Amino acid sequence: MGCNGQNISPALQWYNPPAGTKSFAVTAYDPDAPTGSGWWHWVMYNIPAGTTGLPAGAGNGRNAPRGSAQGQTDFGTKGYGGPCPPVGDRPHHYHFTVFALKVDKLDLPGNATAAMVGFNLNANKLGTARVTALYAR
Repeated sequence: MGCNGQNISPALQWYNPPAGTKSFAVTAYDPDAPTGSGWWHWVMYNIPAGTTGLPAGAGNGRNAPRGSAQGQTDFGTKGYGGPCPPVGDRPHHYHFTVFALKVDKLDLPGNATAAMVGFNLNANKLGTARVTALYAR
């Protein structure tokens, strides 16, 4: 898609999860992608409840929490794919969302799409927190 770089997922931290939180998930989504349906850059789930953040690179398998899983992104692969808006397009919004979940684990197939994971996240969420970044080329 004309982008280069190391695709290193950012470090994220969270605190004070809702009572009853049994696991977490993290997603990265660009609603401004010129697809008609946005673009999923990252889907990580089954993050243990005692986790309070992810180090840089966790979305690339480096230091990912034990037991966590990743769903397919719109790049057609698992793991984090960095921002890559079309050259000259207005800045895109990148929503990094942490989900606190009421289940220990989402029982999903290894080829689960972002939409399938998202359905299960929304069905099991106790709360969310979000940070939004802007990026353009």
